Amino acid sequence: MSTYVISDLHLSFGTNKPMDVFGEKWNNYEERIKADWISKVTNDDYVIIAGDISWATYLEEVINDFKWIDSLPGKKIILKGNHDYWWETVTKMNRFLEQNGITTILFLYNNFIETDEYLVCGTRYWAQEDGMDNEKIFNRELSRAKISLDSASRNNPNNKPILMCTHYPPDNRIIEELKDYKITLWVYAHIHSNYEENTVEIPGIPSYLTSCDYLDFKLIKV
Repeated sequence: MSTYVISDLHLSFGTNKPMDVFGEKWNNYEERIKADWISKVTNDDYVIIAGDISWATYLEEVINDFKWIDSLPGKKIILKGNHDYWWETVTKMNRFLEQNGITTILFLYNNFIETDEYLVCGTRYWAQEDGMDNEKIFNRELSRAKISLDSASRNNPNNKPILMCTHYPPDNRIIEELKDYKITLWVYAHIHSNYEENTVEIPGIPSYLTSCDYLDFKLIKV
């Protein structure tokens, strides 16, 4: 039983927004991800997708993307990204999954999810370069991170390691705010250029950039 990570799939099976407009490296990327996924993941494994799942605007438009993800092996933990405009309340999204017979997708949102290896926590976070440079948004995302981590900490009798997910890369501010939590490793996403300049090092905590183009469209095991 293993845990894999990837992010920024930007699927568009229900919309017309192909990713190859961003360069040849995106040609047939869905099939490349699928081939690698099938070669590695079993139905007992977990795959964390750290945001930017789909270009869909509304929940009804994401169904074909969900079905593609659901058809792949393993249980999938999905985090909200900045382009996931279709995201609704967890109750509404879970009802949507049930109505459409989708059984392998779990939403990480103001909660934590226990796997065989980890307690998985997370929030979208924010980014100043996207114009999100105000205290209201930072405090909201910090609150969601703490809700997730507090809940995991209260429900961890076996002292499983805590895996923290954010869609946006963590900066010194959130790292400092969460330093007292026993985070074992951190995965993040969102970065599609200047990878070396934008990767994050957190003292004492291994961290992984999971953008699928950075990973050459291959899942990594953590």
